[in-house]
Amino acid sequence: MRSATITRKTKETDISVSVDLDGTGKAEIATGIGFFDHMLEQIARHSLIDVTVAAKGDLHIDQHHTVEDVGIALGQALRQALGESRGITRYADIHLPMDEVLTRCAIDISGRPYLVWKVAFTRGKIGDFDTELCREFFQALAQNALVTLHIETLYGHNNHHIAETCFKALARALRAAVAVDPRQEGRVPSTKGSLAG
Repeated sequence: MRSATITRKTKETDISVSVDLDGTGKAEIATGIGFFDHMLEQIARHSLIDVTVAAKGDLHIDQHHTVEDVGIALGQALRQALGESRGITRYADIHLPMDEVLTRCAIDISGRPYLVWKVAFTRGKIGDFDTELCREFFQALAQNALVTLHIETLYGHNNHHIAETCFKALARALRAAVAVDPRQEGRVPSTKGSLAG
């Protein structure tokens, strides 16, 4: 079973995240941040990874701690569910269009966390969601999933579309990268024999 549950409790947040890499894209998301819930649902739906997120955070201060800590917990859950990463495809990339926006995402389930983020928003908020938190989420996820992640919006101007293409592109890249490649025959896809970092 390629699944995992992570709980994270601090003075700022109380979070539980579960993933099933071999799911159907089912999402049960409740963070108290409507736009963020919508984005996390995109990850589940388009990766076909079942994702459950229950988060309570200090939203009376702002959304930062909740968004970042969900990224941490989701990254840890993905890493735990992957185990030794035996038999996975490992690398994947996607160009994701949404109306006037085109975003590309490339991922390497490498054991070496790194984020390249080339995404520019023209407004500070989408509704009441701070656009700068998109980068914080992807940074936290990459660091804790131990993946190399490159996300770049090539063009477009609608901020909702820009954010949504980032989350959907991650989802589609994840879907391909975590897929089991029958030609690997259960081997770790690395000449080192390990993707532990």
